[in-house]
Amino acid sequence: MGIHQYIKSLSSLETLVRAPGIFKYQKHSVAEHSFKVAQIAQFLGDVEENSGQTINWQSLYEKALNHDYNERFIGDIKTPVKYATPKLRAMLADVEDSLSESFVNTEIPSEFRTAYRRRLSEGKDSTLEGKILSVADKIDLLYESFGEIQKGNPELTYEEIYKESLTTIVKFKSMASVQYFLNEVLPDLLREKFSDQEKLEEITQHIVG
Repeated sequence: MGIHQYIKSLSSLETLVRAPGIFKYQKHSVAEHSFKVAQIAQFLGDVEENSGQTINWQSLYEKALNHDYNERFIGDIKTPVKYATPKLRAMLADVEDSLSESFVNTEIPSEFRTAYRRRLSEGKDSTLEGKILSVADKIDLLYESFGEIQKGNPELTYEEIYKESLTTIVKFKSMASVQYFLNEVLPDLLREKFSDQEKLEEITQHIVG
């Protein structure tokens, strides 16, 4: 028993491919996703701080870096499946929590267990840092789907992922960081050259309003 197993387990996140079972031109691992979400959350935190909010940076970084660690236990389940019913989502969350708690009790030295229970728990909560995580996670998913659309991927799933991601982001539009993303970042994304550009612009306008 020791932190060795935790460090060793990080490599498994490099081999977990996101959105399994869907044709993609560019694969993304859970480890890559976690790094990008941390970077995006960092910028969103900057925007919030510039708008007068107080950011708990330790909490934000911990939430962002660790938010998908528990996927090493059950893998990355497709979003439509994961959220098919509230009951299924709750069951999957219970499995993740149980396996995570077992891992902490078995592999993490006792003096660090409280910290790792906090880090491996659900980070998308009602705190400002939890909301930033929710937005950052969907921004990266939106960019992943846009990348496939831009490359001409024929899978319609990516259009649905784009819609779902943007719809979730808009739910947090009262946040300064989300307003910045919608007004400053998203227009730049849509100015990229790709086929069906007009269609995606119409989808975006319908969701953002």
